[in-house]
Order: sequence, then structure tokens, then C-alpha cells
Amino acid sequence: MTLEEIINYRRSVRHYKNQPIDVEKVKHCIQLATLAPNSSNMQLWEFYHITNPEMLKKLAIACLGQESATTAQQMVVFVTRQDLYRKRAKKMMALETQNVLENSPVIKQEKRSKSWKVYYDRIMPFLYFRFFGIFGFIRKIIVNIVGLFRPIVYQVSENDMRVVVHKSCALAAQTFMLAMANEKYDTCPMEGFDSRKVKSILKLQYGAEINMVVSCGIRQENGVWGERMRIPFDEVYRKI
Repeated sequence: MTLEEIINYRRSVRHYKNQPIDVEKVKHCIQLATLAPNSSNMQLWEFYHITNPEMLKKLAIACLGQESATTAQQMVVFVTRQDLYRKRAKKMMALETQNVLENSPVIKQEKRSKSWKVYYDRIMPFLYFRFFGIFGFIRKIIVNIVGLFRPIVYQVSENDMRVVVHKSCALAAQTFMLAMANEKYDTCPMEGFDSRKVKSILKLQYGAEINMVVSCGIRQENGVWGERMRIPFDEVYRKI
């Protein structure tokens, strides 16, 4: 399919056929999801691919018993891991330092390497650190002062950074769903779930958060609720 055909094919499916889907194909779609754009390439996410029937039943209950969950053949739980920011920042600093050595003129390597070190060794930990909202309040004070003199990002509170991590994870989820559509597999992104139960079922770390649960399968004829409706384009499109 073309990209336009894939986008038009993808629908939120509420009822799946009792027909198995290929685990390896779904896994490949998850691998494609890791190529999604994300903030500062920090990749503060994890993907839990659920294929075990008993686990699927438990998750269906945690997803409030909605048909998208109870009829799913597999599920993928998209999880944010802001608590891994130091580990991921170190990986990115090593990567970017190597990129500088391989692709930059020798005369500029030292300066560029220092810039990446500052970015991933200082700025990222400064932005992602959380302590009951207090550190985010300090960041807000700092950026409001700096903002008097030059343009700056003001969304630096602890809640703001949490939103950043969830936005990045949602981009990965959307990439996954489009990849699944290309395989003629169907999905439904679910935000209606008991997050405490899902975390308990998956035995997630304290710092992990559920972004969304995506059910997977092949749609029944009545699996899509009616024709697709979108607000008229001229109501949402603004050309400037």
C-alpha cells in the first residue's frame, strides 16, 4: 500500500476475529516504532509485547473489559521510562561524540564534542530530574529570567517534562499502528485502563508510566464503529 492507503486503512478496531496473527510480524512493527522521532533522541520508552493468553485476559480486565481488549489476539503496552534519563543520556553522548569524530573536520571536533557533553551530561539531567515538583519550580524561575534576554523554552516544569516523554512515546505508538496497517493487521489505541493494575501485571518499575495499550488483531466486519468522521478541514486548517 502507499502511505495514503495505509493511513486510510488504519482504523480503531473494537472487535477482532478469533484469528491468530504472526508474532514475528508484530515484533517487526515494534522495531519500526523505535525509529519514531523523539525529543533529543532520549528514547525514554519501553514496549511490552503481550502474546501469552493468560496475560491477555488479565490485561483485558485492567482495560475495563472493552471489546478492543477482550477480543485482542495480542497487545503492545507503550511505557515511558523518564527514570532512565541518565542511562539514555550517556548512550546518546557516546553516540554523538563518535559521530563528531567520524564526520566533523578535525579543527571542529573538540568544540563539538564539548557541546554534546554539556548537552547530554548537564542539560538533560537538569531537565529530567524530578523531586516533588520543587526542581521544576527552580527551572521555571531560571528560564523566566533568561527569557527576558533571549528566546527560550519555557515548558520545563516537572509536569512539562513528563508531557514531553509521553508525546515521544505516542509518536512511537502511532508509527507502530501504521506499520501494522501495512501488514493488514488492525489495532486500537486504548487510554481507558486501570494504570495501577497494568503496572502490577507487567511488574513495572516505580518510575515507569503507561502511555497507552494497543490491542492487535484482524477486524471483524462489525469491528469498526461506522464511517470515519473528521471535523471539516477548513475548520482546523490555518495557512499563514
